[in-house]
Amino acid sequence: MQIAAEPGEVASVTPATRAPVKFTRRHTFGRNLHFWLTVTGLDTAPLGRVPRRPPTQPVLDDGRYRAALRSGRPDRRPLLTGVGGAKVTRPSGDREEADAIVPATGYRPDLPYLAHLDGALDAEGKPQHREGPAIKVPGPAFVRLGWQRSLSSNSVRGVGRDAERIARRLAAPLTRR
Repeated sequence: MQIAAEPGEVASVTPATRAPVKFTRRHTFGRNLHFWLTVTGLDTAPLGRVPRRPPTQPVLDDGRYRAALRSGRPDRRPLLTGVGGAKVTRPSGDREEADAIVPATGYRPDLPYLAHLDGALDAEGKPQHREGPAIKVPGPAFVRLGWQRSLSSNSVRGVGRDAERIARRLAAPLTRR
């Protein structure tokens, strides 16, 4: 939302999202949500396998982004269905001019190039892994997946921790040689 809201103050900006934006309060009891996630241990708790369908990550907001959306600056709309030249196509079929498109693709992996590795992806194209390393194919490992190992796995706070853990795990057989 920050990528859309700040330029939206001075230009016409239209974020295209899969669903309406969900918000959560950035501060609770005078502290940033990240503080509470850290001190309670929820940020690093190995709960990755607990949620069957991990929840959508909400936008942390102090009220600014919600107010910006309500005012129509930025003007959120559904995902685009096409891009050609300087025009974008909306789900309604309407085409309109766009000066620039800034892909901010979120946290959903798009890995069709791994489809040939039998068992790397499930029927929906999602990685089949256990806390990062693939479970049905030797070799591949994934990082920055939602709920890969913990709540923070797909964030700047957690991706390094998960990547380090996976690197150690993948390097272990090499160091035993």
